Amino acid sequence: MGGLEYFLTVAVTLFVIMDPPGIVPIYLALTGTMDQRERNRAALQATCLSLGVITLFALLGQQIISYLHIDLAALQGAGGLLLLLVALQLLTGKADDPNEAATSNIALVPLGTPLLAGPGAIVAVILFVKQAPSHMDYLWIALAIVIIHVAIFLVMRFSGFLVKILRRGGIEVLTRIAGVLLAAIAVQLIADAVMGYVELFESSAGAVGW
Repeated sequence: MGGLEYFLTVAVTLFVIMDPPGIVPIYLALTGTMDQRERNRAALQATCLSLGVITLFALLGQQIISYLHIDLAALQGAGGLLLLLVALQLLTGKADDPNEAATSNIALVPLGTPLLAGPGAIVAVILFVKQAPSHMDYLWIALAIVIIHVAIFLVMRFSGFLVKILRRGGIEVLTRIAGVLLAAIAVQLIADAVMGYVELFESSAGAVGW
């Protein structure tokens, strides 16, 4: 596989997993009560955090997971639980409470992680680094990571015009829809985590001849 082909493989995979267009309704739901300047700051912070987390795991992911004895299923389960908590806030309207919003930075959690830098993206990057055909391909991986995050930032940065179209009532409806979508993503992550442990148990049982 050539360098450019490997770059395209990494970029397309990360684009599908991180889904920049799909983050728009959740981003608008979480930042609907903010003014334009605060939304732009949230978009930048979320993108920078995601880029930092993905880069960290690209460089040290295998060592971190091995040292902490963390399985992929554990990452998926943790991400699912975090998203489920946020989904419940969106569905019950607690995310619209200014007192609730002041206690945390939604740009960091859940936008930056686990929505953008989630278990899927982290594991994908670790595998790409591990399977890189040559050291030169590390540069292609880095370029793909940067380009995807630039796309993510631009999508969030210029989605503000939708707020003017949707108005307050539209944002409230979008918030509930985003809550349902987040809940579905959370349940899928938790289900994947359970299936991961089931497969691990079955493989272990097979190895000992049960």
